[in-house]
Amino acid sequence: MAEIKDPENTIVIKLKDGPVHVELLPDVAPGHVARMKELAREGAYDGVVFHRVIEGFMAQTGDVEHGKDGGNTARAGTGGSDKPDLKAEFSGIPHDRGTLGAARSQSPDSANSQFFINFADNHFLNRQYTVYGRVISGMEHVDKITRGEPPTDPDKMLSVKVAADA
Repeated sequence: MAEIKDPENTIVIKLKDGPVHVELLPDVAPGHVARMKELAREGAYDGVVFHRVIEGFMAQTGDVEHGKDGGNTARAGTGGSDKPDLKAEFSGIPHDRGTLGAARSQSPDSANSQFFINFADNHFLNRQYTVYGRVISGMEHVDKITRGEPPTDPDKMLSVKVAADA
């Protein structure tokens, strides 16, 4: 497991196969980092399914409105949180394997709670989607997430915590 350098800016996502540690990038995307920590501390991400998982591309989750396991997950991917959408925070950080990107609609300023983890280097996304974190350990668990758009039996985030609180 990678050493956690900044527990306040590290997220621990518990998956069925084990924990995933994500180092957040507050200097790059402060608004997105603050939102993820706020939702994690509220427990909003706990039990949310991966609703769009494309082999060789990415795993998308974070619909805290419709993505809760046991709810109407057929609508997962269409909602967000009760908080306002975020302004885009595009940067020169590439969408490499293991980076965390903000999911959004066509509007650059429409990201809210949804995010994706890149399975591969997806540089065609560079400067079009906000990168605000990177997996520092547990990528092997991300690689095991069930594929599908949506998956028939989707995996979920069992819990999402700020490492400082864990």
